[in-house]
Amino acid sequence: RGISDLPLQTVLIQFAEECSEASQAALKLVRSMHGDTPVSEAECRSRLLEEIADVYVTALALHPDRMTIEAIARQKAKRWERRINES
Repeated sequence: RGISDLPLQTVLIQFAEECSEASQAALKLVRSMHGDTPVSEAECRSRLLEEIADVYVTALALHPDRMTIEAIARQKAKRWERRINES
């Protein structure tokens, strides 16, 4: 049995949990950059990277066409860059 055999609700719940954990890891990194936590910045970066990977894995479970996800990500990155340059 694989990820593709799981019910959609199960995958959505896991995806939401992974997104939440990535959010918490990002906030922890910000705190470490300001010296507001005893956890090192390097450790926080490592944890964030792990959570990003978890989000990616669960995203692929929701939509296994990696190329489509990456194409959308490139479009969004270009739009974000354009907005930064405009401001």
